[in-house]
Amino acid sequence: MSRAENPDPWELPEAQWRAIVDEVGAGNGLDHRDWPGNAAVAVAISVDVDNETLPLSQRVSGPGPLSHAQYGARVGIRRVVDALNRHSVPATFFYPAVSAMLAPERFAEVRAAGHEIGLHGWIHERCGELTPAQELELGTRSIEALTAVTGTRPVGMRTPYWDFTVHTLPIAQQLGLEYDSSLMADDQPYELLRGGEPTGLTEVPVSWIRDDAPYFPDDALGKQALAPHDVLRIWQDEFDGAYAEGGLFTLALHPHVIGHRSRIKVLHDLLAHIAAHSGVWCATHAEIARYATTRRTRPAQ
Repeated sequence: MSRAENPDPWELPEAQWRAIVDEVGAGNGLDHRDWPGNAAVAVAISVDVDNETLPLSQRVSGPGPLSHAQYGARVGIRRVVDALNRHSVPATFFYPAVSAMLAPERFAEVRAAGHEIGLHGWIHERCGELTPAQELELGTRSIEALTAVTGTRPVGMRTPYWDFTVHTLPIAQQLGLEYDSSLMADDQPYELLRGGEPTGLTEVPVSWIRDDAPYFPDDALGKQALAPHDVLRIWQDEFDGAYAEGGLFTLALHPHVIGHRSRIKVLHDLLAHIAAHSGVWCATHAEIARYATTRRTRPAQ
């Protein structure tokens, strides 16, 4: 590719860099302290059930990496579901369709506990490696697979690897989804814009700060930068900040990551910390998105 086809960023004309930024944008948001029943804060816990699809999506097929991933299906997910049940917290489980097919009994346990099931790709594929047609086909196939086993069509998605491409938003619209949870433009839910125009889709934003994976790397050679109790302090401070603002606290977990003994205690302690506060609305991502959709009052920024 020539430099004319791929110029340096500082060579881009204003119209081009504005178009890049505006391709997918943040529109109408939800004001703070605006939750059902005058709740002081909203809490949305999510679980990305990657398990074996994570190494498979990376073209890794060795028994060692697969066994690490299988820990999530065999052990981790049960500990996560147990923690949520003990503290009576509903959650959204974002499932790659293949994860549900590989461990149908665990999938049934999640459903029996009443948690929401959301889309997380077919086999945790990277959307950026797909053509638009492939991304649409896999999204359609995933919806059909999850609907077949639950009897309920998923209404929201989280892109695998949080890899949201310029094609993802129109595909989500074509699939008839209500919300996404892969982007990070705000702490509050907001409406997604496409080329500056409202889409009707709500973003329930994520953050690497409120995700277990960066703190506990899968790679054996990667450094675990913090002890579990240090991560607990970060998440407690994030919740306390959301509580003081009257905002939304989201948390993204992975069974093969948070499900280990020393780490699941972090989840129990965090949920206990949240429960010690009054005026907390714990909801699924679909409930958060639907409420935000009815309460958009600010003009797009």
